[in-house]
Amino acid sequence: MNLTLDDISTAVDGTLDGPGALKVRGYSIDSRTLNAGELFFAIKGPKFDGHQFLQQAVDRKAAAAVVENRGQTGEFPFPDPKKGIHPSGPDFPVIRVGNTIQALQDLARDVRRRWGMAIIGVTGSAGKTTTKEIVASVLGKKFTVLRSIGNLNNEFGLPLCLLRAERYQNIGVLEMGMSAKGEIRKLASIAEPNEGVVTNVNPVHLEFFKSVDEIAEAKGELLEGLHDPKVAYLNNDDSRVRAMSRKFTGKIVTYGVKSVAAFKVQRMQDLGLGGTAFTIHHGRRDLNFVLPLLGQHNLANAIAAIAVGATHEVPWEQIQEAIAETKPEKMRGQVIKFREGFAVIDDSYNSNPRALTEMIRFVGRLQGYQRKILVAGEMLELGPEGAELHRGCGREAARAGIELIVAVQGQAAEILEGAVDAGLDRSRLRFMRDAIQTGELLASTVKKGDVVLIKGSRGVRLEQALNTLRAAFSSMEP
Repeated sequence: MNLTLDDISTAVDGTLDGPGALKVRGYSIDSRTLNAGELFFAIKGPKFDGHQFLQQAVDRKAAAAVVENRGQTGEFPFPDPKKGIHPSGPDFPVIRVGNTIQALQDLARDVRRRWGMAIIGVTGSAGKTTTKEIVASVLGKKFTVLRSIGNLNNEFGLPLCLLRAERYQNIGVLEMGMSAKGEIRKLASIAEPNEGVVTNVNPVHLEFFKSVDEIAEAKGELLEGLHDPKVAYLNNDDSRVRAMSRKFTGKIVTYGVKSVAAFKVQRMQDLGLGGTAFTIHHGRRDLNFVLPLLGQHNLANAIAAIAVGATHEVPWEQIQEAIAETKPEKMRGQVIKFREGFAVIDDSYNSNPRALTEMIRFVGRLQGYQRKILVAGEMLELGPEGAELHRGCGREAARAGIELIVAVQGQAAEILEGAVDAGLDRSRLRFMRDAIQTGELLASTVKKGDVVLIKGSRGVRLEQALNTLRAAFSSMEP
């Protein structure tokens, strides 16, 4: 929505210095990617202060900037006032506010209300981005969808997604993440969602919570923040998610792989690296689907999307088509085959104990490979239970018949100890200090007939290990 500076100033309760009728073409918080005609929000963060980059905003022909009042006069300088143009002058309009982060969020809420369409919020400990993408794809068969870009799901990313709303779009699907209590409540107050999907509650971010139950309470803030007609899509396989229905007063739609639910998996057929074929029972109907994504956790994500699509009366044939067309997001279960005769499952974007366990079990069931190799990076933010959670994954890997386990960085060493506890010989275990060293090991180890699972927390940057393999061998990527 191309709002005028007057519109924006009113929405953020700011003071405008400049022409109020000027329309902006977009919104940005990064001077490096700012386009001409966009409004620049000078965000003050833990590492950078956007006010230090106002000259770059001028140079890139920003329409204006939203800035914080500084000092008794309400003025603030460029880094070098003698060389820069004073932002309150006629050459560069500014909107002065008390807090630019709050202004960004207030404007996003204003745009959301002007837009006025239904919004579906997606949260959970794992699978948020994948679920959001599948939901958006299913709804896209009937609607024009506003969706979060990538995993922009925090206090900055979600408002920026809302500010991209176009009047021709008629439904929204937004991801909502958190690492502390109250964050999802804040995001819901900005987006004012009408429907909410909760995928699961896992032991992640335990560094910031006393228990998994506290994490569940934080995820439940999405349901508390729903606006009419208030529809909750709940994963009945997760006891903590299922319990959220007790306090919710709106419509509840349940889904599950193992549990009784409104949308329930009846039959599954493992297609190996081709994904899963499955049947959904809903009402009096059984409907067949093929999901190209790997692992049972992705099956749950797909069922959530099926439940949303059916509730919004997307024709069943089109829901089936959308599920069959699903492709993994980058570094989220991508299968990369190499001409030298081995395959890599790139799941390096992130990790947590439950997701790692699911993928280990999946690799354990795979047929047609001579050796199965696990590259498991440290799982971060697990709190005091972190060591045992890592060891549990090691025990799972040993039971799954993994031939070689490579643990990368820090507490990942506990994965190896868990594998030893379960009877795996130490000759089949390696510990690497970082992703670069891991890549060098893999390049000298992999051979024809191998399948390699690479999975770890974002901070371990395991994609670097895969890049080493790409450099050393010939991948068959399109």
